[in-house]
Amino acid sequence: MASSAPRVLLLGFGAIGRQLVTLFDPSEFNVSAFVRDAAPHFERGTLGVSLHDDGLAELIDAHDIVVECAGVAAAKEHGPAVIARGKDLVLTSVGALAAPDARRVLLAGPGKVHVTSGAIGGFDLWAALAEANAVDTVRIRTTKNAEALIQDWMNDDERAELVNATEPFLLFGGRPSDAIAKFPGNVNVSVALAWATRGRGASDDELLERALQRVSVELVAAPNLKDTRHDIEVSGSAGTFSLVSESGPNPVNPKTSAITALSVAHTLRHALESSQH
Repeated sequence: MASSAPRVLLLGFGAIGRQLVTLFDPSEFNVSAFVRDAAPHFERGTLGVSLHDDGLAELIDAHDIVVECAGVAAAKEHGPAVIARGKDLVLTSVGALAAPDARRVLLAGPGKVHVTSGAIGGFDLWAALAEANAVDTVRIRTTKNAEALIQDWMNDDERAELVNATEPFLLFGGRPSDAIAKFPGNVNVSVALAWATRGRGASDDELLERALQRVSVELVAAPNLKDTRHDIEVSGSAGTFSLVSESGPNPVNPKTSAITALSVAHTLRHALESSQH
């Protein structure tokens, strides 16, 4: 790769990270990845990425921008170090912003967080409405494959309900913070929607805290569903606006939408362009 290419550090190299690097032109970025254990990744193939499992602080300093694609827990654990060291962070696991302590640190600077839209769109529309104080209600219903929603904390009966489902059913209803606590890998989009509808006038920390109280989340489990569906409705003084998306599965991990890596690639390019102006 050309040495003049921007140096990009991935936090994590799982389904999203591996799909992500296939979306880059060969000379577009100089990519490294920080992972918990590099050995299994070498066995799978590195796809031209330089892999590391120690020395994170030095790696952050040596790169122009960091892309988190390792899950909410990893975003909370490693994201603050990126921001504190003055580097920009492309945040894939947007659910990390639902936790007050993590949100405060991630938004404190001097580095900047770039929030990905993930599996949903319409960020420009939602932001325009929110900035004009034209948002009263924000709803998102996510419908996913039932078995993909099985979580480690579930008991045998809860798991069986998902495995044996014959009809779609409401698995969760509530606010994004509670949804993320229960389903950290499945409802990041609800926090992304809160971010998009936060508006302006106060700090992003305060704005997002208020927006998270306004977003209503429903998670529907559907048997034998291939594509993940998101139904979004935002209403207020300017009218009612709806957006429906159906996302195909990630080729490496069907629990993740394929669109997520595409969104991360777009956000990364935009973040680098904005930093050069």
